[in-house]
Amino acid sequence: MNKYASRSHDGRPVTKTHRQGLIRSFLRGAPPRSQGDMLRRLRGAGVRVTQSTLSRDLRDLGLVKGPAGYREPGETRDGAAPDARSHEMERMMRSYLTSVGRAGTLVVLKTPPGLAHALGLALDRAELAEVVGTVAGDDTVFAATPEPSHARTLERRLRGYLGRR
Repeated sequence: MNKYASRSHDGRPVTKTHRQGLIRSFLRGAPPRSQGDMLRRLRGAGVRVTQSTLSRDLRDLGLVKGPAGYREPGETRDGAAPDARSHEMERMMRSYLTSVGRAGTLVVLKTPPGLAHALGLALDRAELAEVVGTVAGDDTVFAATPEPSHARTLERRLRGYLGRR
């Protein structure tokens, strides 16, 4: 993968790390409301980037788009984080979780296509004692737990969000 997928106005390559740092800095204050707004801000900062590269950056950073614009999933509109992460995870589970199952020490979460990454990130950021880590695909999240009893506890908790939109 090319880590120089964008260029500055004078033609010099811009690293992915630098570009993503700029994107995160845009979230402070008035967050960008669209990818077009984000592209304009990057160009204003001297970075030329394609829309597809920007989409990958947003996905890699785990940013979500809400009514107020782009933000990190662990943050609420007012920028709060600690307990808000748990509330955000609960909100996302109620909105996107379609089914829950258990396989040994794994809890399997199903979502509509394209939403598993955001759900897995919210689950990771909630820092639940039962969860060691997650792996997300397109519509499935595997949540690893340290032992089967933790998987049962997590499965019961997550089942409580089903049908409670």
